Amino acid sequence: MDITIERQDGPDGGRYVAQVDGSGPRAELIYTRPRPGIVSADHTLVPDALGGRGVGSALVKALVSDCLESGERIVPACSFVHVQQRRHPEWAAAFA
Repeated sequence: MDITIERQDGPDGGRYVAQVDGSGPRAELIYTRPRPGIVSADHTLVPDALGGRGVGSALVKALVSDCLESGERIVPACSFVHVQQRRHPEWAAAFA
């Protein structure tokens, strides 16, 4: 299984879009920037056809990686992102 993730970024927020094996349904993680240096992870949407395959986790991992690189901090407004934060203490530096 090959998960491709694309970041679509704008000045006030954006989304990460994931597709499995280059076709079919897409999953996404939507975020906003409520203030400088903060990224609010607002919603993670994974279609049933992709559920349980690690696609949502891959979206969160991409967000964490980008925020660690940019120095921005994540506020986990989405419950799925909050659960991932708790499961991965090694990501602590990425969260506000």
